[in-house]
Amino acid sequence: MALTQSVEINRYLNIAKALQTVEQRPCWMMFDSEADVLYINFQNPAQAATDSEVTDDDVVIRYSGDEVVGLTILSVSQR
Repeated sequence: MALTQSVEINRYLNIAKALQTVEQRPCWMMFDSEADVLYINFQNPAQAATDSEVTDDDVVIRYSGDEVVGLTILSVSQR
């Protein structure tokens, strides 16, 4: 079976286009469809956060000291 039959490539191409507009740094992402949450980590393995804040648009910014180590985007399907 060809890859194009089992994977919706255009959806990944849309992600690739969107990533070109953000800060250039390595990241690892995981989408939890049951929780409707996108986890973005800037280190692999993910570094434990020592603090966090929630923005007005329901994004949790996770910190280790002064460094942003990840983002948690809530209610992804509603965006």
